[in-house]
Amino acid sequence: MVAATRVPAGVAIDAAPAVAAPSRRRAILGMSGFAVIATSAFVLAIAIGSVWIPPADVIAILAGASSDTPGWEAIVRDIRLPRTLTATLCGAGLAVAGVQMQTLFRNPLAGPYVLGISSGASLGVALVVLTAGAGGTVGFLSGIGPFGDLGVAAAAAAGSVVVLTMVLAVSRRVESVATILIVGLMFGQVVLAITTVLIAGAEPERIQAYLQWSFGSFRGVSWQELQILAPVIIVAGTAVWFTSKQLNAMLLGERYAASLGVDVRRTRRATVVLSSLLAGVVTAFAGPIAFLGVAVPHLARAVLGTVDHRFILPASAIGGAALALTAEIAAQLPGRAGVLPLNAVTALIGAPVVIWVIVRNRRATAGF
Repeated sequence: MVAATRVPAGVAIDAAPAVAAPSRRRAILGMSGFAVIATSAFVLAIAIGSVWIPPADVIAILAGASSDTPGWEAIVRDIRLPRTLTATLCGAGLAVAGVQMQTLFRNPLAGPYVLGISSGASLGVALVVLTAGAGGTVGFLSGIGPFGDLGVAAAAAAGSVVVLTMVLAVSRRVESVATILIVGLMFGQVVLAITTVLIAGAEPERIQAYLQWSFGSFRGVSWQELQILAPVIIVAGTAVWFTSKQLNAMLLGERYAASLGVDVRRTRRATVVLSSLLAGVVTAFAGPIAFLGVAVPHLARAVLGTVDHRFILPASAIGGAALALTAEIAAQLPGRAGVLPLNAVTALIGAPVVIWVIVRNRRATAGF
C-alpha cells in the first residue's frame, strides 16, 4: 500500500509533536467516564437476573461480606460473577483487537467480525468441536477439561491468524477501503462454507450445541475456563499497549514509519498475532461477537478527541468492557429465565456506529 506522509492530528510518536495538554486532559476525563460506566454496568450486570439483588448487597458480597439472604452469595460468586468477568474481558479484548486492525489496515471499518477474523476463529472451534471425540465449547466446552479448553482456544487463534494473514496479503495490493472489506467478507464466506460442510457431517447434538454457541453468549464460562481466558487477554492486551508508539507511526503509513526507525515487518507480525489471539480466544469462549471490535474504537476516538494509541488502547479496552456489559444487561429478558441472543443486542448497539462511520468518512463512502 502507498503510505501517506501527512501526520494526522493528535498522533504522538517520537518524531512528531506530543499530544497537546488540552487533549491530554480530555483523554483522561474520557477514560474516567468510561471507567465509571464500566464499573456501574459491572455491578448492575451482577444485580440483574431472575433474582434481583440490590447493588449495595452485590458490592458487599464482592468485598467479602456475608449476606443475610440465603443463596445470594452463591448466585453472585458462582453464577453471575464469572459471566460478568467474561463480558468484561471479552469486550476489552475485541475492542483492542479492533483498534489494531483499523490501524494495520488504515481502514475505519476494519474489525474482527467485519474482516472475517471471527469466522476464521469459528472454523478453528468447529474443527475441534464437530470432529473431536469430546464435548463442545462454553457449555459446549464444559466437558473437555482444561487441556481441551486450551486446545479450542489455540485452534480459534490459529484460524484467526490464517484469515487475517490472507486478508492482509491481499490488502497490500489494493488501495480501496471497500475492496478490502469485500475481500474480508469473501474470506468469511469461504470459511463459513467450510464450517457448514463440517456441520452437515456432525452429530445432531453437536450441531445444536454449535449453533447455540454461534449466537454468542458470555454465560456458561466457568472459573476453570476463566483461568485460560483472563491471562490470555490480559497478557496480549498489555503487549499491545507496549506497541503504542509503533502503532502511532503506522498511522502515518508504512514508509513513513520505516523512516522513523520502526521495524514495520516486526510490528505487522506482532499486530497480526496479538489481534488474532485476542479475537480467537474471545470467539472460542463467547462465540463470534459482532460489531464491538468495530464500534468501540470510534467511540473512544470521538470521546477522547485523539488518535494517540497510548490513550485509545486503554480507553477502548474500558469502553469495550462497558459496552459488552451493557449488552449483557440488555440481553436479559425481564421476568423470564431466557435471554436474547447476544449478537442481536450487539448488532443493535454497534450497527448504528458503523453506519455513522460510513456516512462520516468520505473515503469509505466514495469506495462503496
